[in-house]
Order: sequence, then C-alpha cells, then structure tokens
Amino acid sequence: MLGDRAIAVTITSEIHPGWELAEAREIAGLIGGRHRVLQAKALEIPGLAENPENRCYLCKKVIAGELWKIAKEEGVSFVVDGGNVDDRGDYRPGQQAAREAGIRSPLDEAGFSKEDIRELSQSMALPTWNKPSYACLISRFPYGVYLTPEKMRKVAQAEDFLREMGLRTVRVRFHGDVARLELGEEEYERVAHELRQEVVTKVKEAGFAYVSLDLQGYRTGAMNEVLAKTD
Repeated sequence: MLGDRAIAVTITSEIHPGWELAEAREIAGLIGGRHRVLQAKALEIPGLAENPENRCYLCKKVIAGELWKIAKEEGVSFVVDGGNVDDRGDYRPGQQAAREAGIRSPLDEAGFSKEDIRELSQSMALPTWNKPSYACLISRFPYGVYLTPEKMRKVAQAEDFLREMGLRTVRVRFHGDVARLELGEEEYERVAHELRQEVVTKVKEAGFAYVSLDLQGYRTGAMNEVLAKTD
C-alpha cells in the first residue's frame, strides 16, 4: 500500500457540480490518505469557452500542468488517472493530452475494464462500486455552442433536480431552450409515466423552455455521434 506516499487530487470548477466535490471529500475521508482540491477556472482556459471538438484536450492539457505542480510540491513521482480499457473506443482527446503530459493510467495498463473495476471495488466494500459513469458538464453541450457559467448552472440544476427524484443515470443535454434527457434503461419508464409532470416542472424551473426525452436513452459519448457524420 502507498499510504502517505500517495495523494488524491480532486479538480473542481464551474464545469463540475458541487456534489462531486462533497462526494470526493467523503471518499477521501473513508479510505484515508492525503487529499487536495484543485480549484480551476475552466472556462478561462484559452479557447475552451468556444467549445471546439478538441475541448477536452485544451482542458486536460492545462489541468495536467497543474497536477504536476502539485506532484512536485508533494514530492510525488507519478501522476495517474482512472482511465481503463473501455475508454479506448470513444473519441477522447483528453487522453492524448494526458499521455503527452506523462500521466499514466494504471487500470488501463493492467487491462481493467469498467466491469472489472466495479467487481474489485465491491469486493473492497467501496461505496462507489456501482456509481454511474460521469463526465464534466461541458459534455452536455454540442460542439460549437459557446459555454458560459449560466449555461452550466442550468444544466447542473436540472440534473440535481432529477437526482433528488432518485434518478441515477441521467444526462441533461443542452440544445438552447430544449433540454434533451438521456436516461438509464431502468429509469426511462418512471420518467415517461410516473414522474413525467414533475420532471417537466423541475427542468423548466432550471431555465429550459422545453423538455424532451431521448428514445435511445443514455449512452457514453452521445455528443460525439455528430462527429462520425461529418468526417
């Protein structure tokens, strides 16, 4: 075990919902070890607010530099992330930035899939073993849509409302006045029938004019589907 030789770093900014930081602090306290919070200003990263196709590259490149600064301050020799073999199949420019910066992915290198990680986490009694996959709020926006803190707030508030209803796998995709909801298979029926009016009310309360339900449901990298059509 690495013990005090390892340090966990949680990145928080306007593109991350507040509950993620609270959860990270809780987990850090549970497993022990050192924990630092990196307060970033993501939308001030040059070019990121314009939301180009390589948005993750721009963000990860800057964040990687900040992580190495912390590593040097703490006397840590390596910076690692949680990438795994299932991340290889999607368009992930952020991974390129991480590799260029010398960040390693031990789980990927060891051949672990998301399912392997869940099984191992469950065996270790970690409360996050069945946590739904999650990405920063920028992933809710089509490429080219200019990003602002207010737009982030609308999406975060809408998703918070849905989480408070007990929905676990949910994405609120931003399309101007329209919120397109992607849900897990087990939640689709509940929202379409039992919770329909409550969901509409709450999402509109967050600032959207219209609420739509994506019939395909939640899938990783949904905003990348348009890239395949334009290549």
